Amino acid sequence: MLRLYIYPLLVIIYIISQLVTLTLLNYLIGIFANFAIIISLFYARGLYLYSGIVFYVLGIILFLSNDLTYQAFLLQFDSMLGILSLFIMLPFLNSLILVGRYDRYLSSLLEYRISHVGDLYERGGIVTYILGLFLNIATIPLVFHTLHKSLRQFPSSFTYKFYTKSILRAYAFCLMWSPMEIMIIQSLDIAQVNYITIFPILLFFSVVIFYFHIKLGKRRYVSHLVKEDLNKNISLHLIMCKIYELFSLLIFLVIIVTIVDYFIDKGYLFSLVLSIIPISMIWAVKLNKFNSYFIYTVPHFKVRTKGLANFFFMFLSAGFFVKMIGETKLLSYFQSLAINVGDHIFVLFICIGLYFFITSFIGFHPLVSIVLLAEIMTPILPEVKGIPLAFVLIICSLMTVIYSPFNVSLSILASELKQNSFTISLWNTPYSILLTLIAVIFGYGLHLVFS
Repeated sequence: MLRLYIYPLLVIIYIISQLVTLTLLNYLIGIFANFAIIISLFYARGLYLYSGIVFYVLGIILFLSNDLTYQAFLLQFDSMLGILSLFIMLPFLNSLILVGRYDRYLSSLLEYRISHVGDLYERGGIVTYILGLFLNIATIPLVFHTLHKSLRQFPSSFTYKFYTKSILRAYAFCLMWSPMEIMIIQSLDIAQVNYITIFPILLFFSVVIFYFHIKLGKRRYVSHLVKEDLNKNISLHLIMCKIYELFSLLIFLVIIVTIVDYFIDKGYLFSLVLSIIPISMIWAVKLNKFNSYFIYTVPHFKVRTKGLANFFFMFLSAGFFVKMIGETKLLSYFQSLAINVGDHIFVLFICIGLYFFITSFIGFHPLVSIVLLAEIMTPILPEVKGIPLAFVLIICSLMTVIYSPFNVSLSILASELKQNSFTISLWNTPYSILLTLIAVIFGYGLHLVFS
């Protein structure tokens, strides 16, 4: 029960500390961050638990070996709080999607005039692509269970790969330009690029790749007919109206966050954290469902907040570790390697792709990987063009959604399929390598354009 109070309180203190300069708040962040780590230790599971323990212990060892004051210990836990603040706020937006029944209307698209599995592949990809922008990881089980109703007549050996390709890949593609995707926000902070500036490039790349993905997938499965009659009395016009509303909400969100960012100048992530609750309430009023929204959101927020133990434990520990490694000579060694390849942009972009590939199979969460990478690349950041670098960081880090056996999205689908995560990872690895190479080449092309 303590999680329900400690996590939001830590986030509130962090938000205040960003708006008010007060040293006491920084120490309070350290105190409550360690409370959160201790509490989360009893609830964290699997890779999050083991990684968090390793990061925290290594962080303490590095702290003790660097002759820092004990008061300084409390100042080492704020680097991941922007990310965790977003996790706390997302249920307010997710609840809006559910109360507005956007998920139900989009799911019904999977039952509109379906004649063969190719149609399901295309529709499943489209629904995942749209819902993934708003429901995040909750999209995967929702689309899986809807598709499963239509594919029960086919053997598991056929459907397993179908789900892996249709759902996971479409989910990764939508994240490539989502204004709420944390990997994008982190990449923009590293490269010092504004979201509005890179948005058209990300959208173009995502839509083109996604288009070929669903069209080629549809052709592959067109010969597999669906025997069950799924043509129900569904209004396509109503579905399209709901899709229009969703994208209107997304545009509204981006505009408000951009305006807030312009005035407070605290970064896109912090502006997004501040904006989610008021935007969600305004939209609930627009839908004439504010009471329903409030009734649903409160228990939903409590459940989701208590379920954040994995993230709070690992990310707070990892942030502490990354700050401490910045005090060691090991970071200088990696930075010297970055300097050596910094003059060869194509090689640098290849190394970024390899870095995420290697760290994802070691067991690093991509958020931890990108924070550490930011420290490594610090000396060469002024010399690399921001937009190409941000693009490569975004695409390469988000490819882990498809192939990393430790990623949450892949693990959730593996759980639904009752399959080993590494098996699903191997199905997607060649495809991910190809997309990474395409992204690197595209990113290098951007470098030539902006040089």
